[in-house]
Amino acid sequence: MSKHNYIRALLKQPVERTPVWVMRQAGRYLPEYRKARKKAPNFMEFCKQPELACEVTLQPLQRFDLDAAIIFSDILTIPDALGMPLEFISGQGPVFPEPLRDEKSLVALQEREPLGDLQYVMDAIKLVKHELADKTPLIGFAGSPWTIGCYMVEGSGSKTFSQVKRLLYREPTLLHALLSLLSKHITQYLLAQVKAGADSLMVFDTWGGVLSGPCYQAFSLDYMSEIVAGVKQEAPHIPITLFTKGGGQWLEAMAVSGCDALGLDWTTDIANARHRVGNRVALQGNLDPCVLYSSPEGIRQEVKNILDQFGSHPGHVFNLGHGMYPDMSPEHMQVLVDAVHEFSQS
Repeated sequence: MSKHNYIRALLKQPVERTPVWVMRQAGRYLPEYRKARKKAPNFMEFCKQPELACEVTLQPLQRFDLDAAIIFSDILTIPDALGMPLEFISGQGPVFPEPLRDEKSLVALQEREPLGDLQYVMDAIKLVKHELADKTPLIGFAGSPWTIGCYMVEGSGSKTFSQVKRLLYREPTLLHALLSLLSKHITQYLLAQVKAGADSLMVFDTWGGVLSGPCYQAFSLDYMSEIVAGVKQEAPHIPITLFTKGGGQWLEAMAVSGCDALGLDWTTDIANARHRVGNRVALQGNLDPCVLYSSPEGIRQEVKNILDQFGSHPGHVFNLGHGMYPDMSPEHMQVLVDAVHEFSQS
């Protein structure tokens, strides 16, 4: 049995207290992150410097009593390594100036093997693991094929996802070919992270919730299940968490994907979620990030509500239902972490 509460919770084993970490726990809400970010000309160059990625991965753990670290990186590392030009534009986020819209563009990607160009992620993981000295487990991650594919086809974030859905309905064979290619590379990427030292893995399906039910199964969950199977075949001991934002209606299908845990956003009631999935998987979540704008007393009450809703069952990792926002208070993050540990102490 692991000595880490976080790993034990993912495996539905007894814990001394509910473990807590939060998405985007290393980020712009921390002044030390903003200072470090000035050391590189743009976001991707920052990610590609292992020493800087290590530094900011560790920053939140130096402030807060967190139960897990997550490697500082981005979900778009794979298309970047496949040779698609990627820019991060202020106020707009990631942009692919030459989006993938036809078979010719896909063929060009199929000729490349991106893993060698992603060594900077493995180097960062090794540095972090050395610094953590096994005191805290490290999470590796990737985006889901559907979510990465959305960015590649749309060219950026989207409100309608009309370009990728146009492809889905007009040329599903082409879209499946892209998702299959991404699935293969993501599996290899995650296994490389395990080899470098990651203690658990998470797949972020940020845009799965924009799909209809049948399309979610065919274009998102089937590929995530394929990734889980591929990773488990070579690293069966590594817990894997799947998180589909807006995917609360599909928890039963997600729970039989082979993963160990499901992430929940704040629109899904955690007591209801546990009733629906039973003991098949652990659950991670699911505080509305905006609760951190509340008073310390308000934050503590909301934390207690979620812990009470989940109950004394094994298999809960406390987290936000999505990531930290840049204008959130580190002091309120401290209140959150302390409250989780205080109210869940056995």
